[in-house]
Amino acid sequence: MMRGHRLQGCRSLHLNEDNGRFGLLAVLIVLYLLCGAAVFSAIERPSELRAHGRWNGTLHNFSETFNISLRDLNSFLREYEAAIAAGIRADALRPRWDFTGAFYFVGTVVSTIGFGMTTPVTVAGKVFLIFYGLLGCAATILFFNLFLERIITLLAVVMKAVRERRIRNSGLLPPGIRHDFSAYSLPGWKPSVYHVMLILGLSAITISCCASAMYSPVEGWAYLDSLYFCFVTFSTIGFGDYVSSQSAGYEYQSLYRVANFFFMLMGVCCIYSLFNVISIVIKQVLNWMLEKMSCLFCQRCNKANAFLGRRNAIRPGSRGRQARFGHAPDSDGPCDSDTEGRRLSGEMISMKDLAASSKVSLAIMQKELSESANGYPRTVCSSSLHNGFSGGVGALGIMNNRLAETSNSR
Repeated sequence: MMRGHRLQGCRSLHLNEDNGRFGLLAVLIVLYLLCGAAVFSAIERPSELRAHGRWNGTLHNFSETFNISLRDLNSFLREYEAAIAAGIRADALRPRWDFTGAFYFVGTVVSTIGFGMTTPVTVAGKVFLIFYGLLGCAATILFFNLFLERIITLLAVVMKAVRERRIRNSGLLPPGIRHDFSAYSLPGWKPSVYHVMLILGLSAITISCCASAMYSPVEGWAYLDSLYFCFVTFSTIGFGDYVSSQSAGYEYQSLYRVANFFFMLMGVCCIYSLFNVISIVIKQVLNWMLEKMSCLFCQRCNKANAFLGRRNAIRPGSRGRQARFGHAPDSDGPCDSDTEGRRLSGEMISMKDLAASSKVSLAIMQKELSESANGYPRTVCSSSLHNGFSGGVGALGIMNNRLAETSNSR
């Protein structure tokens, strides 16, 4: 098997799937940046011009009132800017480099938030930050990935238990297999990527709203500004225009700092995990776009072969469709290696696990339920026409029909 799968149905492009997806994503990101720049320029540029006008007027008025030249005044303002960079403010602030302040700083470093309100100014501090951040950022990214894996595992356990309970309580299973249903039902089942994205999104919104309700009265910010701070912080953008826990003193200061740390930790974990899951959905869209492009550029589009190469392709239910139509997945190429797939695609979480878990394989479930039904005597099947086993959809429908046929033959 060749390592590079070319886009079938469009031989003139001479691109394999990974290169095509990479190029298309690069073009879309550039267009996204251009659109964002146009929108922000239209929104923020007028406000910037008004601020410049007000500031120039203030400087001239101050210079004329106190008989100070603009040159001396600007020199004084540059000194004040240097003082601000060192952490000096007109209002009283907490010390930047005591132990608690340093702990807050290293937290913003390893989480890649980087507010910028505290920075090392000595040569020794700058050199140490390079090596400290290298190891700390790598370890924190690993922690975020492990957090996402455990979220997926927890969701899988909960949703699988709910699904099994719903099937048991539906009354559609023969009494003999209700007790042993957990051994047959939903093998290796995991939630789909869309369920994970929805739950992570709701969790991030809940954490942001609760944190904003705390920041708004304590820091004196508007609630919308608090939400803005939460997103900038949790997404590790970290502009530094709003920074929490910087005043010299708070009421219930220890409790506030613990709550601030908890909200930041949970918020960063949820948003980082949400970004990973959204990237999978974006990859699905890119696969769909490449498939459509391959049909547009191809002179003779063979619809039977218009699907993209299998490697790293994330399509919900693709494995179920292969099993249903009798197509065994390839196992002799590098594309079946989960490690290789993640290395080539650069994704942080297992694409193979999420792709395999997006839908339950109906073929496996049908076979197991049918075999279970065939193994039970006449007492179970003789009343199948009168006990509710006369309908159903999918696997349960096949099992009901099988029971009805057995009952009629006897």
